[in-house]
Amino acid sequence: MSEIHYPAGIKPKAEIPHKTPTKSKRKLTIAAGNRGMDFESEITETNLYYREKGLALFDKRPTPINVVKVDYTHGPKITEAYFEAQSTTDYNGVYKGKYVDFEAKSIHGKTSFPLSNIPRQQIEHLKEVLRQGGIGFFLIRFASRNVVFFVPAAYVIDFYENRPRSSIPFEELEKHGREVKTAYRPRYDFLPLLDEFFLK
Repeated sequence: MSEIHYPAGIKPKAEIPHKTPTKSKRKLTIAAGNRGMDFESEITETNLYYREKGLALFDKRPTPINVVKVDYTHGPKITEAYFEAQSTTDYNGVYKGKYVDFEAKSIHGKTSFPLSNIPRQQIEHLKEVLRQGGIGFFLIRFASRNVVFFVPAAYVIDFYENRPRSSIPFEELEKHGREVKTAYRPRYDFLPLLDEFFLK
């Protein structure tokens, strides 16, 4: 067999076969603390739609942090901080001249909503909102069922404080709340439910 002479003595690089990542390498995992983040971002998009259409004004409250250390060598930069306990709800705003305050919760269970998901300070905050004549409610998503409920805060507060059990059954949420219609935009159209429950 005769030897192959390549131009300028340069041999072509051997092609390395392309390996398709295995299923295990392609698998994405979601940390438990981020399970509700997609839900919140979809609600934020809904709120943006309402604002653009001039229908309502709702904002996401920023999570309060306590700054411990700041590095000033190249301009101020926070290098150490921790999240403070959130004392109020996720969202607040105005709709048809009424102050509105609401909390969004996402769970993976199928049969009930655990009350342990609601910090006591959120209940106290919503009680104050209602006492001042504002509107309060919860948006509760059962991720495994792909269902979102609109539930008035007064019902959740009563259940929480009387504690007939440690979680609200799915059937009770169906009875005392309403399923939120989902679409492309707005993703969760809860304004009709605000009208139905509070502004008739």
